[in-house]
Amino acid sequence: MTTNLPTNYPALLGEIKQCIRAAQYEALKAVNKELIDLYWDIGRLIIERQTGETWGKSVVGNLANDLQKEFPGISGFSVSNLWRMRLFYAAYADNEKLAPMVREISWTKNILIFEQCKDYLEREFYIRMTRKFGWTKNVLAIKIEANTYENTLLNQTNFDQTVPEEIRNQAKLAINPTTTVTGDAEFYILSCRTRSGIQLFTYDPGVKIAIFRIALTGFRLSPE
Repeated sequence: MTTNLPTNYPALLGEIKQCIRAAQYEALKAVNKELIDLYWDIGRLIIERQTGETWGKSVVGNLANDLQKEFPGISGFSVSNLWRMRLFYAAYADNEKLAPMVREISWTKNILIFEQCKDYLEREFYIRMTRKFGWTKNVLAIKIEANTYENTLLNQTNFDQTVPEEIRNQAKLAINPTTTVTGDAEFYILSCRTRSGIQLFTYDPGVKIAIFRIALTGFRLSPE
């Protein structure tokens, strides 16, 4: 191999490498989309055939056996995965926003999200973040376990813009139902983290009951 290379050779090599990696990435995305489309269609067909029929688990079991015999070199047609395809289609078929988005991440990540997250906003959050940051399955699992969605909601509020300055610091202390706010504040702000999001409500010390409403006009939580 000659060593008399032009000075711009490294730049040329770098550009070609970048083109190859980009092509590989686009090819992987195309393959992933086709796989998700296939699983989507299988889930749809199972649901459509089940409608009005008295199907038992044995039917899906037979499907798995016959498909594995017909396509011995292709994985993914186990009984459990066929049931997941059915649940996957049922979960997103009527959701025009999420249906195209699920095709942008891998099947294993989709399974993790729709099995662990029951709220559509939470599912959308993790799909978007996985797509944006290229999370692996393990990283995604850690993010879900760490309640990243709920913590993001807590950190994205217009609290400082809407709560009066004279009681803002006292209100911020009330981050859980056991915290007491003293002073001139006319209410307690309580928060409860749940898998489906954040519930906020106020406690009026004059009435001594929990009021499930937001007493601060304009206070909101935003998932965006």
